Amino acid sequence: MTNNNNGQFSVFLDNHFKISQRGSSVKTEVIAGITTFLTMAYIVFVNPAILSTTGMDKAALITVTILASAIGTLLMALVSNAPFALAPGMGLNAFFTYSLVLGAGIPWETALGVVFLSGCVFLVLAVTGLRKAIADAIPKDLAQAAAAGIGLFISFVGLQNMGLIAGNESTLVAMGKFTPTVLISVFGLALMAILEYKKVTGSILISIIVTTIISMILGFTELPNAIVSLPPSIAPISFKLDIMSALKFSLIGPIFSFMFIDLFDSLSLLITCCKKMGLEDKEGNIEGLNKMLYADVSATIIGSVLGTSTVTTYAESASGIAAGARTGLASLVTASLFILALIFTPVLGIVPTYAASPALVMVGVFMFQNIKDIDFADMKIAVPGFLTIIMMPLTYSISTGLCFGFISYVIMHLIAKETNKISITLWIIGILAAVNLMLA
Repeated sequence: MTNNNNGQFSVFLDNHFKISQRGSSVKTEVIAGITTFLTMAYIVFVNPAILSTTGMDKAALITVTILASAIGTLLMALVSNAPFALAPGMGLNAFFTYSLVLGAGIPWETALGVVFLSGCVFLVLAVTGLRKAIADAIPKDLAQAAAAGIGLFISFVGLQNMGLIAGNESTLVAMGKFTPTVLISVFGLALMAILEYKKVTGSILISIIVTTIISMILGFTELPNAIVSLPPSIAPISFKLDIMSALKFSLIGPIFSFMFIDLFDSLSLLITCCKKMGLEDKEGNIEGLNKMLYADVSATIIGSVLGTSTVTTYAESASGIAAGARTGLASLVTASLFILALIFTPVLGIVPTYAASPALVMVGVFMFQNIKDIDFADMKIAVPGFLTIIMMPLTYSISTGLCFGFISYVIMHLIAKETNKISITLWIIGILAAVNLMLA
């Protein structure tokens, strides 16, 4: 009877998720879903460590990070039947924390309102079809430069949190002191790099766990009071977003920046991975792409209400796809593992910032690899690309870097008399970017 029930359940899963139709199996999807979870589970440690510096409750952030990741991944599984996982985006959480809240002095409640509005704008673009027009209007080189710049920015933040670099009145930044915790953090970064080089699944997660254990052995981190417990309440941060305060002209830039980064990160990842999975038709269209984007943007809106920065589709999903994932069953497995993590919050809460911060540097390395696709031989591309990249860490603002990139792109093409490469949409973006800088 048990074997018969298991057989019927497998048939149900196969029919519902079209597993056989896509050339996969239930076993493969389960293994792939676990693989995706292991490669991105570090976000459960890192996101609370970043956002808590704004004054948000860290315990509540752990629960919210897990819930937002589980809900977003479930939406992807059930709405679009795609093997992608979602969680609060790296780079976007740094933008939220260090550019908006700590940099511009905006309350975290208002910053959550900015995230909510960016999600609404994204949703409107997706529903009306303007998403394609904007995506086509943004030069690919600038999109690549933005990814590289964000990588440099979050690496800079990670090195600061590690204590490896510090402020200096004469030079602005300088080498930090090699205290015991800094050395532990540097060891964690080295371990990450080695494991990544060896292509070990879950390299970032393993490094965070190892450095936390070392920190406990050396007495810098206290042991958890328990291994399992009910998750901390989300009340301190959930439903606290301030949408009305976010409805300011001065915040148009950040709203656009959140939307832009989420849109292009998600689009590029989804299109690339879907092509590898054979979900592209003869006309080059991706099967179910709109549903995937709806899941992505819905997760952002829900996440902002719960109390976290932009929830987006994770590049680590590619590890699960490489392991054979082809359907939403893999995402369902990943989401289930996130939900299971809720009872282990006492352990998750003890991870020190210096143990989680090397993850920022490593993710920055991954993102900075986009620089290889930028045509630096062409000055019309090199100047805006370089300004986009360098101004993000130097101004401590992703949106400022984007503004410099768009404005300089328009100017360089005007000088070259190549106005045919400046679409109406790009003109509007350039003008808004200039206004944003003047009002900053």
